[in-house]
Amino acid sequence: MHNKKQALSGWRLAGAGGLIGAAVGAASIRAATRMPGRSHQGSLPPLTPEEQELAIALRSDVETLAVGIGERHTLAPDALMAAAGFLERSLIAAGCETRRQVFEAGGVECVNVESQISGAGLEEEIIVVGGHYDTIPGCPGANDNASGAAATVALARAFANTRPARTIRFVCFVNEEPPYFQTAAMGSRVYARECRERGERIVGMLSLETMGCYSDLPGSQHYPLPTGWLYPSTGEFIAFVGNIASGALTRSVVERFRRLAHFPSEGAILPGAITGLGWSDHWSFWQEGYPAIMVTDTAPFRYVYYHTPEDTPDKIDYERFARVVAGLQRVVAEMGGISK
Repeated sequence: MHNKKQALSGWRLAGAGGLIGAAVGAASIRAATRMPGRSHQGSLPPLTPEEQELAIALRSDVETLAVGIGERHTLAPDALMAAAGFLERSLIAAGCETRRQVFEAGGVECVNVESQISGAGLEEEIIVVGGHYDTIPGCPGANDNASGAAATVALARAFANTRPARTIRFVCFVNEEPPYFQTAAMGSRVYARECRERGERIVGMLSLETMGCYSDLPGSQHYPLPTGWLYPSTGEFIAFVGNIASGALTRSVVERFRRLAHFPSEGAILPGAITGLGWSDHWSFWQEGYPAIMVTDTAPFRYVYYHTPEDTPDKIDYERFARVVAGLQRVVAEMGGISK
């Protein structure tokens, strides 16, 4: 099912058959969702000066995409190209070299924007960090997914003057949303397919998807069947989600995040058929046999403004968003082999 909204509706209408399946698979799912380390509990430490600056930068980039440019899709090609140009200029201003991957979809020129930090020693091993910048029609897409695009740019800025052991790529993808979702014209699908054709060795991909919504209210977090009983009912955490083939990557990222960041986190390694598991650009890398995970606030399972005109920049918690991105910076640095 290619339409994410239709898939969500199908999950909500699941009946007795789904519940029976949930009971049968409960034990195996519990085993698959055990994560190393321990999620942060209790109050959060004060923001560091660097995190305060990061929160300001993230807000600025989200507002530019969601307000200054607005909805971004092939029915609004000028806005779509303006978003690509803004992200490219932001990367160049940070000292990053960029590359455009250009292709056509729906008669419109579409662009993936890439910045690469070449490795030294293990340069054939590639880590990809990316988030899509397009939206559905009628939605300004602040959280979905200006947040992921802004986080991608923020991480690229942080690594611009570093020399990792592994090659690290930061990619802003186009066409994640319907009607291109999980089709050949999905930007990340075009990108991942080209990587496979070139024989590139991607050892891990992190898809940054809808990352800015957090809540301390009980009952604010929901889940697809049959996973809800395994996780907290309060949406205060960042989630790391992978399929079975990406289990080792999921566990390693969760372990690093819990050790290097002081922020609540949950991890899941589940069958690809679970509703929502493949709802972002990591899915494209799965199709090419690459390990990939989604980093997310869980989108429609928490964010009530998902795919609506109310998905605006004021709905994002920039302080907690900045804490997550700062934690990811430390995770990616360790994955990339950047010496301290």
